[in-house]
Amino acid sequence: MTQERVRIVPSVLPADFSRLGAECAHLEEAGVDRIQWDVMDGVFVPNLTMGPDIIASCRKDTSLGFEAHLMIQDPENSLSRYIDAGCEIIIVHVEATRHLHRTLGQIRSLGAKAAVALNPSTPISEVENVVDLIDLLLIMTVNPGFGGQKYIKTMEPKIRSAKELITKSGFDIELEVDGGISSATISGAASSGANTLVAGSGLFNHPEGLRAATAELRKLATEALS
Repeated sequence: MTQERVRIVPSVLPADFSRLGAECAHLEEAGVDRIQWDVMDGVFVPNLTMGPDIIASCRKDTSLGFEAHLMIQDPENSLSRYIDAGCEIIIVHVEATRHLHRTLGQIRSLGAKAAVALNPSTPISEVENVVDLIDLLLIMTVNPGFGGQKYIKTMEPKIRSAKELITKSGFDIELEVDGGISSATISGAASSGANTLVAGSGLFNHPEGLRAATAELRKLATEALS
């Protein structure tokens, strides 16, 4: 198998929200690849987190790229605000937008990379006809809405199917996995084909700190992909 570059992307959900800018700086020092902002609206998912103003306030504290994981209903109504806040990648859920093709085109027209997330119960077939508009495909290995959930191992065949779709398409698409990623689960996700791994609790709760956690996760994923 050709060696792929592994990307470790922290979710800031477990971070100290009273000092998010400093937390972003610490993540950069730890060697992560970019930062994911889990935006929840209390409608598409039951939880409520942050909006574009909070993200924008942290933009000055790190040079890392930002991706906005929009777990919100009708994301097309607020795309520009997250891009203006400094997010280079915008992830929308298949289940949350009525006109996915149009929404992805809108993201690209605003100058950001377009990405799609699939809930555990949503089949890969939902994105087959929009692969030409996708820069990143996110397979959820938990049901969205809360941090610290248990990794759903039965999603690994779905990750493999997503990898096959990407390979067959011929487009340069990142395959990202999010949900329950830790030192105990990352190898399964990576060996199934994911080269971008999102970790929240698995990073922040590591007994040796963020730098050690990042290095460990990267090593395990790289070995699984090789």
